Amino acid sequence: MAPKDKPWLFRTYAGHSTAAKSNQLYRTNLAKGQTGLSVAFDLPTQTGYDSDHVLARGEVGKVGVPVCHLGDMRTLFDQIPLEQMNTSMTINATAPWLLSLYIAVAEEQGADVSKLQGTVQNDIIKEYLSRGTYICPPRPSLRMITDVAAYTAKSLPKWNPMNVCSYHLQEAGATPEQELAYALATGIAVLDDLKTKVAPEAFPAMVGRISFFVNAGIRFVTELCKMRAFTELWDEICRDRYGIEDEKYRRFRYGVQVNSLGLTEQQPENNVYRILIEMLAVTLSKNARARAVQLPAWNEALGLPRPWDQQWSLRMQQIMAYETDLLEYGDLFDGNPVVAAKVEALKDGARAELKLLDEMGGAIAAIDYMKSRLVESNAARLNRVEDGETVVVGVNRWQQGEPSPLTSGDGGILVVDPAVEQDQIARLNDWRQARDNAAVEAALSRLRADAQEGRNIMPASIAAAKAGATTGEWAGVMRAVHGEYRGPTGVSPSPSNRTEGLEPIREAVDAVSTRLGRRMKFVVGKPGLDGHSNGAEQIAFRARDCGMDITYDGIRLTPAEIVAAAQEQQAHVVGLSILSGSHLPLVRDVMERMRGAGLGHIPVIVGGIIPEDDAAQLRAMGVARVYTPKDFELNRIMMDLVALVDPEARAA
Repeated sequence: MAPKDKPWLFRTYAGHSTAAKSNQLYRTNLAKGQTGLSVAFDLPTQTGYDSDHVLARGEVGKVGVPVCHLGDMRTLFDQIPLEQMNTSMTINATAPWLLSLYIAVAEEQGADVSKLQGTVQNDIIKEYLSRGTYICPPRPSLRMITDVAAYTAKSLPKWNPMNVCSYHLQEAGATPEQELAYALATGIAVLDDLKTKVAPEAFPAMVGRISFFVNAGIRFVTELCKMRAFTELWDEICRDRYGIEDEKYRRFRYGVQVNSLGLTEQQPENNVYRILIEMLAVTLSKNARARAVQLPAWNEALGLPRPWDQQWSLRMQQIMAYETDLLEYGDLFDGNPVVAAKVEALKDGARAELKLLDEMGGAIAAIDYMKSRLVESNAARLNRVEDGETVVVGVNRWQQGEPSPLTSGDGGILVVDPAVEQDQIARLNDWRQARDNAAVEAALSRLRADAQEGRNIMPASIAAAKAGATTGEWAGVMRAVHGEYRGPTGVSPSPSNRTEGLEPIREAVDAVSTRLGRRMKFVVGKPGLDGHSNGAEQIAFRARDCGMDITYDGIRLTPAEIVAAAQEQQAHVVGLSILSGSHLPLVRDVMERMRGAGLGHIPVIVGGIIPEDDAAQLRAMGVARVYTPKDFELNRIMMDLVALVDPEARAA
């Protein structure tokens, strides 16, 4: 038998409820054969708030694990020897802080810190473009990225200080060429800044530590070619722009999660095949093979996966790596003319977009441009699905099917106990009472001074972690020093050129506006910390093109701010978008405030990943319509909005 290549790292993206429950999940997954950890943090942790902050309400432990302080991180990795582990942490704005907590726990375990292996995602630029868990403005955020990189170069030489994350660019609608260009432009921005922070002789090795986190979609031939294009373009950039001579430092090193955007709520069992096909794109070509693969579970369009669901995805990887002969052969696609032509076409498209971004001043200067392009690309993608040009099995073709036994019984998803939030807050209060507050204040003062004076914040962050500071306190210092940032929405007030299929809706909007005595006003809001704004953007985008007067102020609004906007703008209808699972408490708060402000007559619609039982509860609260990912026909939603506010229809 031919010798086999070493398989990629097997990961699942996991974390929920509490550090203790997540630790139990991690140890179980490792016992099942998982070879690395991929930590999902909850939204308050990602955006720099403690669990008892007003914006954290309803979000604690929902989409990941809450980590407020060293004690939480200690519990999270209890009985897991970090010196032997390869840990990926999906964290961006608070990446310096979470890495500091990780280092502090490793030292408590007696680990040789220089042997730690893993990654902090630490790509704040894509947060401005797609996912929304940013805190500070772009330039100080870039400085924090390179602070982490410079620190790890000296102290954690095996650690990847950044995953340039194109994953969420594709989720936000990026074409393959845009995904290539925007991710590579981000890598260039980081390296340009990093070059000023490390010695020239250390820079090549630092380039070799920059890794990528990539999405693999269902068009797997294109995705396979995209990965080969990534590999060749990064090698070209490292050689020609930065003069890196050693080939190993120019290697495109990436981990992947296959596409979650393409998972469907309808006929969710089909997602198993989608996940497998998408995995092929990042494993078949040896010269462009992922270093680590994490697969979503079949039911992630419905809610949080259960341990069994994660196990099923892990087994998929293990069967591919150990039962097939894939790892016994060289690259299967070298010399293939079809693949070579597609790779060159993708590279040409990416180079043209990179040239444009460079002329704008690079990724940081081009954030607004990139955001607007992504919103436009996503609108075009959704149009193709809506029009049937892009076939999605079970969604716009062959919708009829047998009921799935996979979703019977418990609904097929993990439900986080609402009591988790109060339990976490109680532990947080206990932690604050037990710590040395003088030591905490001294550590935070040092952190503030280092941030203000431009010194690397990692040593002071580690000291603050050991002193007992909290996530909210660390982020509070960064907010005080650098300010907060409101990212672009990508939704301009000017309608697009699209008219096809919209004429009847425009006529209906005009008619109802006449009856209302002014232009129909639609206020779109995202309460809570969920930054996944694609749905809200596309609803606002389409409503604008249909002739409605829209207000969409972006992500991370409090219920009070949304109600105030509805009052100030004299809204005819209010739309709420929440994908984090926190819809029940946040919508309840909005509805109570609407009634308290005398706005109870205004229809409220809600969109998100919402189980039917929860949808029934929302309707009982007075919500007029509930939409989930299965409701992909945006024009139908637009007509629903018109009907909801039409005075004649309501009178009837």
